[in-house]
Amino acid sequence: MIADLKKRALHRSRILEGQMRGLEKMIDNEDYCMDIITQSLAIQKSLRSLNKLLVENHLRTHVSDMFAAGGDSRDHAVDELLKVYELANVRGE
Repeated sequence: MIADLKKRALHRSRILEGQMRGLEKMIDNEDYCMDIITQSLAIQKSLRSLNKLLVENHLRTHVSDMFAAGGDSRDHAVDELLKVYELANVRGE
């Protein structure tokens, strides 16, 4: 991984870990539903941010190498990206 992107991805994952602990506590305490939903939506936004960092790293490292190699390697990179795109759209992101 690219050092800066790795640092940012780890930071984001630690934030997510704290957000998830907070969400669990809110549910356990039976907090106000709208507050729990707001926390859940914040977690989803953080996950999208993490995914963006991971995709950026993949594009800047693996995909660029695969495109440079050409042929089947290039086709595989395109297939991977299409798969991620489809997964994101199926899940409504």
